[in-house]
Amino acid sequence: MDFLFVINSILLGVGLAMDAFSVSLANGLDEPKMTRARTCAIAGVFAAFQSFMPMAGWVCVHTIVMYFVSFEKLIPWIALILLLFIGGKMLIEGIKGNDDGKTASSLSFAALLVQGVATSIDALSVGFTIAEYGTLMAFAAALIIGAVTFVICLAGLAIGKKFGTRLSGKASVLGGVILITIGIEIFVRGLFLA
Repeated sequence: MDFLFVINSILLGVGLAMDAFSVSLANGLDEPKMTRARTCAIAGVFAAFQSFMPMAGWVCVHTIVMYFVSFEKLIPWIALILLLFIGGKMLIEGIKGNDDGKTASSLSFAALLVQGVATSIDALSVGFTIAEYGTLMAFAAALIIGAVTFVICLAGLAIGKKFGTRLSGKASVLGGVILITIGIEIFVRGLFLA
């Protein structure tokens, strides 16, 4: 591994982690009293998905590329549907109002997995960009991408928690709007700007 490989992998990780950062921000807004362990677990889930998806794409390129190409057209739709569902649920809960001071809308594990898939599904395409890497280099790139995502998501959660406390009852509405916006952005970028 050389210096340029590491820098390229870090930059790739930063680019891929932006959606996960925004969703982490929304999660922090929605749950401002989140524990440190839960914060690390949420960031870890996003990092795991961001590591796994490029490797899955790399494997697809080296094995079943013809099936992956047809699936690639569905990526913007899948991300849109998943994020609209989660964001819409948060938005409705925020509008109904849970101003009792509790974190009633605490992120479930299933919802976290859906967010992880939705924000990392476009990373499958990265498998095409790292197709010329050998197995070890592809794995190293995926690990670097995951580490970068973990750090960026920790920052997003911390920022969200800080402002979530200040926004109290409106945090869920804002978090829902952020998730819906991300879903639309992924959809538009994937469908029209690809």
